[in-house]
Amino acid sequence: MPDPQSNLPSPYRSPAQFFAFGFGSGLAPRAPGTFGTLAAVPFYVLLAQLGPGLYSVALLITFVFGVWVCEAASRQLQVHDHPGIVWDEFVGYWITMFALPPDWVWILAGFVAFRVFDIVKPWPIGALDKRVGGGMGIMIDDVVAGAMACALLHSIRWWLG
Repeated sequence: MPDPQSNLPSPYRSPAQFFAFGFGSGLAPRAPGTFGTLAAVPFYVLLAQLGPGLYSVALLITFVFGVWVCEAASRQLQVHDHPGIVWDEFVGYWITMFALPPDWVWILAGFVAFRVFDIVKPWPIGALDKRVGGGMGIMIDDVVAGAMACALLHSIRWWLG
């Protein structure tokens, strides 16, 4: 007889769910995407030490890994984009912060900008969210939200001189 608990999310049930649920941060009862983004911040501080070249490689690796891990967790849970899957927020935030200084002002600005783009989902984010399926569909809207937030923050940084 199948276990009725087997499709409930648990970061400890499988490695895919462990990563997809952001090491457990996606299990927050409210605003799991916000908690996932918050959990991504300390990792950003470490990644920022790599420099832009290696940071870009890390982004590519974490994106490809994210497509796979989000797809696997979705299949295990039998839910396309479970709210607790937050690896996409991790990668989206890291994209937001590309080549920005790792100080608290930019970390906070990046957090706010990414969350706004991710929640509001202006075009093309919302269209991608609705039209692309699988692990790529889970990841791509956050990747684009991160790119748009990154562009906004770099524009502000340029404007501030």
